[in-house]
Amino acid sequence: MKIHNFSAGPSILPQEVLKKASEAVVEYNNIGLSLLEISHRSKHFVDIMENARALALELLGLEGKGYKALFLQGGASMQFLMVAQNLLEKRAGYLNTGTWSENAIKEAKLFGDIQEIASSKDANFNYIPKGYTIPKDYDYFHCTSNNTIFGTQIKQFPNSPIPMVCDMSSDIFSRQLDFSKFDLIYAGAQKNMGPAGTTLVVVKEDILDKVSRKIPSILDYKVQIGKSSMFNTPPVFAVYTSMLTLEWLKNLGGIKAIEKVNEMKARVIYSEVDLNPLFKGFAVKDDRSMMNATFNLVNDDLKETFDTMLKEAGISGLNGHRSVGGYRASMYNALSLDSVKALVEVMSELETKA
Repeated sequence: MKIHNFSAGPSILPQEVLKKASEAVVEYNNIGLSLLEISHRSKHFVDIMENARALALELLGLEGKGYKALFLQGGASMQFLMVAQNLLEKRAGYLNTGTWSENAIKEAKLFGDIQEIASSKDANFNYIPKGYTIPKDYDYFHCTSNNTIFGTQIKQFPNSPIPMVCDMSSDIFSRQLDFSKFDLIYAGAQKNMGPAGTTLVVVKEDILDKVSRKIPSILDYKVQIGKSSMFNTPPVFAVYTSMLTLEWLKNLGGIKAIEKVNEMKARVIYSEVDLNPLFKGFAVKDDRSMMNATFNLVNDDLKETFDTMLKEAGISGLNGHRSVGGYRASMYNALSLDSVKALVEVMSELETKA
């Protein structure tokens, strides 16, 4: 039976990507060696890295616009401190929309004055703050585009008078945006791009070299750019699988094509949440995420029955985060519409049994 994988991450990957990646682990490109055995300095892997970086810029529409793409290690959590180390001289502003925003603020405070420009903590992060002002004298503005745990997503980004940094870990490549509005984007691979182990950073070069502090070489974006993401041994398998996923997305028609599918999946799940009296959505409707639908049962007495039905239907990874409870359907790019429909069928069936 097919398992419908709604895991929040590491998450579902396209089947054709998994097939190619698994074949490469046994033998890469008929060279008599596994992908895991080849030197990261060999032409085989240098070509993989260059192609992955080029595809990222191409899909985001940032080719020839002064940006560099990097594949680094340490997850998005490493970027919480790398951003501050490389960009924070005096003061920066952060939009606090959830757990990962709070973690980014915590790490950045080690390097200077961090101000919360706005926060939705007052309602357990079930909405996106609006109507805030970004001070012109700050070094940069940081936001998180999609909040995996709480199921909220920024729909309209501000026109920032200062460099704008965005953590796009859970919705990178999922919807069309003017990515040139951002001066630095970072995203862990394990939601929409590949397996855990690498993080994409896309940075506009002209925002660098503005701080007076000395930066450790491995944490310096300029050094990483100069070494083409290979200052040290890169995560070979994660980069290769990310490259395959970016190729898969390009062949589908790019972000424009996948956005239509993602919008349809979101409409299907949220329609059921709103129409089925047994469920209630967690996030404010205007700020609902296309990637992570969070919802709860109105009557928790039905939880055991619902969980049994989900298991029987082959639906996996639906448990909500402890901060919210209930359920979370993560609908990343590789998840099919059929999987979302399978979930909705179980939700509808529960209503007939209740």
